[in-house]
Amino acid sequence: MLKLGRKIVKFRIPIFILSLLLLIPSAIGYLNTRVNYDVLYYLPDDIETMKGQDILVDEFGTGAYSMFVCEGMENKDVAALKTKIEKVDHVAKVVWYDSLSDISIPVEMLPEKIKKVLFADDSTMMFIIFDTTTSADETMDAIGDIRKLAGKQCFVSGMSAIVTDTKNLAESEVAVYVLIAVVLSCIVLALTMESYLIPFLFLASIGIAIAYNMGTNVFQGEISYITKALSAVLQLGVTMDYSIFLWHSYQEQRARFGDNHKEAMAQAIAATIKSVVGSSITTIAGFIALCFMSFTLGMDLGVVMAKGVIFGVICCVTVLPSMIMIFDRALEKTKHRQLIPDFPKVPEFLVKHHKSLAFLCVALFIPFAYFQANTKVYYNLDSSLPKELESIQANEKLQKDYNMGAAHMILLDNKISEKDTYKMIDEMKKVKGVKEVLGLETIIGPSFPESMIPDDIKEILKSDNYELMLITNQYQTASDEVNKQIDELNKILKKYDPAGMLVGEAPCTKDLIEITDHDFKVVSAVSILAVFLIILFVFKSISLPIILVLVIEGAIFINMGIPYLTGTELPFIASIVIGTIQLGATVDYAILMTSRYEQERCFGHDKKTSISIALGSSIRPVMVSAFSFFAATFGVGLYSKIDMISSLCLLMARGALISMASVLLFLPAMYWIFDGVICKTSKNFRLRKQK
Repeated sequence: MLKLGRKIVKFRIPIFILSLLLLIPSAIGYLNTRVNYDVLYYLPDDIETMKGQDILVDEFGTGAYSMFVCEGMENKDVAALKTKIEKVDHVAKVVWYDSLSDISIPVEMLPEKIKKVLFADDSTMMFIIFDTTTSADETMDAIGDIRKLAGKQCFVSGMSAIVTDTKNLAESEVAVYVLIAVVLSCIVLALTMESYLIPFLFLASIGIAIAYNMGTNVFQGEISYITKALSAVLQLGVTMDYSIFLWHSYQEQRARFGDNHKEAMAQAIAATIKSVVGSSITTIAGFIALCFMSFTLGMDLGVVMAKGVIFGVICCVTVLPSMIMIFDRALEKTKHRQLIPDFPKVPEFLVKHHKSLAFLCVALFIPFAYFQANTKVYYNLDSSLPKELESIQANEKLQKDYNMGAAHMILLDNKISEKDTYKMIDEMKKVKGVKEVLGLETIIGPSFPESMIPDDIKEILKSDNYELMLITNQYQTASDEVNKQIDELNKILKKYDPAGMLVGEAPCTKDLIEITDHDFKVVSAVSILAVFLIILFVFKSISLPIILVLVIEGAIFINMGIPYLTGTELPFIASIVIGTIQLGATVDYAILMTSRYEQERCFGHDKKTSISIALGSSIRPVMVSAFSFFAATFGVGLYSKIDMISSLCLLMARGALISMASVLLFLPAMYWIFDGVICKTSKNFRLRKQK
């Protein structure tokens, strides 16, 4: 490693220039990486609801639809607006009153069930069907064009409208996320480091690593908006430690080598590679654990962040040393006294009160484990967005005026007899919460010849292999009522058509609930096992992995249990990924202290002395690391209007501080209580005689 360190120092200027040149292809890659704003897209392809979405595209030429409400408009004006909407690119069909009969015919003459669906008080509703999928760029562009045509008295609802608003909001916020994270990180680093200039070099190096990471996402084809929003901020938070390690190592080596700054940096690089690579493995393991999710948003975030950590390590030992050497004189001129003290009396105090701290640890961890398990989680994607968005207002309008919640679609085999179809519809109408079941049969009635139905309607409702039906209901997506309703509807559907499918936002969300509940258990188990094995390998100990993981898991319990006490509902994704991220990113605090504890015991120091030295040497670096992580995420959490992002960032920020407190307060108490067990079950704790 020393040879590599010397080469990096020797070629510092070419390395720096190359790092800047590589930003060009990174920028190109970033600009050509598509962003997906549809969370439901990441459901497994092999589940029935997703197969049904594919059939809608293949058989009916549509993958998306929206309900369009017009308020206070004459029918002739609505008809004129409908004609304009039909001309919008990628709008396949628009179904309204005039699709069934001439608008000169009074509304009162329509079948009652049709009238209830299309009209309410002084408003009317039409169905807009697109020839592209829910989250396709073309669909979102079409939504934008429709809104331009519509006045303030018109409302576009549906999942595509929500996705469009999510995209617009996320794109307006992402640049601010980075700015907030950078500014707050600079402030924290300026207060905790020995130079006013070094924070900017840290951020420049990490910024280059982030650019490489975001640029290489092009090879994935696309990433989710959550990944795009979080990856830069999260990468900044979890990789800042590596820069701090290098700087502190460089300062130590300079004290050893004096004016020979080149050799000092070479030695620092060699030492940093060993410590940083070891430290990064646990973080990477945490992110890789996300790839075991059936809900592939986990893999999306996991791959990007694991890749980001690797780029962070590479830039830390190549780009950052080059910049430090280039700006070495300027760094010397901007040095100042450290503002965070070393807290010399704290270790003695904490060791003295180890019994009380151990009791406090148990007293907190047990109830918070219960609180965490019972924290409320929401799955309705509407809930993560501001109420003032057009799509949210449209959905509320739909619920208020038409008492309409999530609409389901049925894909029924054409070979099912007309008699059985009518029976099925009658049974479905009796299911609680169902308002209407709309299909060819309900439109024409048993005595009305199918030949008299407009071709436009037949194309929408019937293909070569399937008949399409629409179920309107009064329940909201992700509610317990709609999930029970879906189970009952599926039971009836399968009785008449075993291959039939119930699709739509609500059935997809129900699958999301079931899949992510399973994913939470899998990801938690994989991340804990991975980190356990890494610690086992690093320390060659059976007991230490248990102790370290329990301390960090306890911190996770507290972090995820606080929302239970405050009555806060978390987005579903938070309950899955936060534990894994917090474990992978903050277990390093425990590893850092344990390494020093191992070293001191190994050199023959007694239990008290070893723990005191380990704690004393760890307080400052652990605090700096936690505060920098906090700074990178807290501001974003406060700023973002998207609760999915805001909640994740606030949980990560709080988790860093709780993990810091847990390691500094509780881990030394664990050392004290289990010192004998640790020494007996750890290979490297065999005492060596001091020279």
